[in-house]
Amino acid sequence: MDVHRDSQLDMFAKASPAMADARGPSRRRPSPQVGRSDEDMARALEESGNYRILRKLAARPVAAARQPGFSRLGVILDTETTGLNYRSDEIIEIGAVAFTFNDEGVIGDVVGIYGGLQQPSRPIPPDITRLTGITDVMVEGQLIDMASLSALIQPADLIIAHNAGFDRPFCEAFSPIFAGKAWSCSVSEIDWSARGFEGTKLGYLVGQAGYFHEGHRAVDDCHALLEILDRQQVDGGSPFAELYRASQRCRVRIFAEHSPFEMKDHLKARGYRWSDGSDGRLKSWWIEVGEDDLADELFYLRSEIYRWPEANPPIVRLTAFDRFKS
Repeated sequence: MDVHRDSQLDMFAKASPAMADARGPSRRRPSPQVGRSDEDMARALEESGNYRILRKLAARPVAAARQPGFSRLGVILDTETTGLNYRSDEIIEIGAVAFTFNDEGVIGDVVGIYGGLQQPSRPIPPDITRLTGITDVMVEGQLIDMASLSALIQPADLIIAHNAGFDRPFCEAFSPIFAGKAWSCSVSEIDWSARGFEGTKLGYLVGQAGYFHEGHRAVDDCHALLEILDRQQVDGGSPFAELYRASQRCRVRIFAEHSPFEMKDHLKARGYRWSDGSDGRLKSWWIEVGEDDLADELFYLRSEIYRWPEANPPIVRLTAFDRFKS
């Protein structure tokens, strides 16, 4: 017999009762107490300090009647598309959740929900199917119900998208019902880092808030964003209240037209972005600032970039009706 092999096997043999007694009490976790709810068990794990629990995000139901005092209507909107270019790609799904709110930015009730698929003119690219789960079979023969969607969009005081610079051009190319509406962006018009969030992607926000949801389907993402926007924090102000205030302020887009080529790195470092003119904007570096920052930004351009006190770069004032357009 191979003595060495036997000694190795002994290492995996069951311990005798005497050996078990010598090791002390069992370290097996006690079984859950009968009658404890899932929430009780989740809370117990959290209170141990060793676990973080994600709760499944539940969609709010449509209210049978509106609460008094919430006279305004907001619509959270999300699109799934065949690509990133609104000129050549197409919407394959739209989700919308309508809710009431008041002048202080307090959210009331969900009053309408719409979700619909649309068959595009060309097959859905494989990477889009991997991302969204939407297949050619799912959209075959499908059309978005414009009457149902319009019933939510037409009376809306504000349309909210998580990256409105992407969704608004697609929506306005898709239907005239979106023309002339006020839009806000829950990515760029909320200071998420000041609220303790480490990123702005919806999945990060949902996870850090302690939830999970079925992502990358339009209506599910709308419900998830509503919960995050309505999340009350220590200062008492919700992200939606901050977003609504931002939507009411005028912004100014400044174009550093004809700026010296050698100053491009300085402009880029300050936050300017380049426009090649293909989107209808001036072909130049540009930045968007608040009205309060306009004078400082013009002083910077005149003193550091043009080095000419009388320089008068073009400016465009933007409200929520103009922002995030193509």
